[in-house]
Amino acid sequence: MFTKIKCLFVLLAIIAISASGKEKYPPLRVGCSIGFNAVDYNRLKTMKEAGIDCIEISLGAGIFTNKEKSDEEITARMKSARQAADSAGIEIWSIHMPFGKEIDLSQSDETIRQSTVALQRRILRFCKILQPRVILFHPSWYLGLNERPKRIAQLLRSVNELNPLVKEAGAIMVIENMLGHELLRNEKYERPLCRTVEEVELIMKQMPSDVYSAVDMNHIDNPERLIEAMGNRVKTLHVSDGNGRAECHYMPNPCSGKGDNDWNLIQQALYNAEYTGPFMYEVNSKEYNNPQELYECYQMLYRAFIESIQQKQ
Repeated sequence: MFTKIKCLFVLLAIIAISASGKEKYPPLRVGCSIGFNAVDYNRLKTMKEAGIDCIEISLGAGIFTNKEKSDEEITARMKSARQAADSAGIEIWSIHMPFGKEIDLSQSDETIRQSTVALQRRILRFCKILQPRVILFHPSWYLGLNERPKRIAQLLRSVNELNPLVKEAGAIMVIENMLGHELLRNEKYERPLCRTVEEVELIMKQMPSDVYSAVDMNHIDNPERLIEAMGNRVKTLHVSDGNGRAECHYMPNPCSGKGDNDWNLIQQALYNAEYTGPFMYEVNSKEYNNPQELYECYQMLYRAFIESIQQKQ
């Protein structure tokens, strides 16, 4: 946890950054991923006061598949979330769509794929109420052995079916890279699609040009390489640290002492890609005590990056 003295030091250091450096590398807004059930005014107000400007709402499938929940009840909950965000002054930047073994856009079983698309269509109708800028999808769950080409074709089919509805909701569609340091999870399953830089490139080249990339920095070693490969197709982030081999979701290393991401290289890659979205944290809630730590951590990372630039000049 940061002390008040450390916090003051960080703020004073940022003020001291040269005007030219801030013009060339303006700081990003800070965001945080939260679950739908956590969206209430008091929580969002606390986040806003801590320096969090926007959120990603992670939607589970339960509310949409519960037959006891009417469309009117779901609509009311969506409107309540929208009102809470507006009242707190926080932007709903993105929606994380449900995913899982039976909610898989790439399923080779056409019945399951169609069921997944139907569920996502239903959810997208409610997403209009939340008015996000970005709607994020996982490309797949785990795959069976030796079926990647078929799964890629099925994913592309689903994306082409859903993208028009995403645009109707006033948002853009993004596909997230997945954890995949090695091909096999075990003797029965392969890792999900979009597991390497090369596979993300292969798949995104086949996507419509108005479908974009979400970079999860916990899912891959050297995430700056993926940012460089995607360039201005990167439209949103999942920020956390790790080792590229497990779902660690640590706070960035300088703030936690865990993980091996190089945050100066990552930030440079983001500016080279002309990224203007938020620094959207997706950190395990056990990794920090309050949202102010997320804001302060970004300020520390940003200050270190600017100082590294100045040292090179």
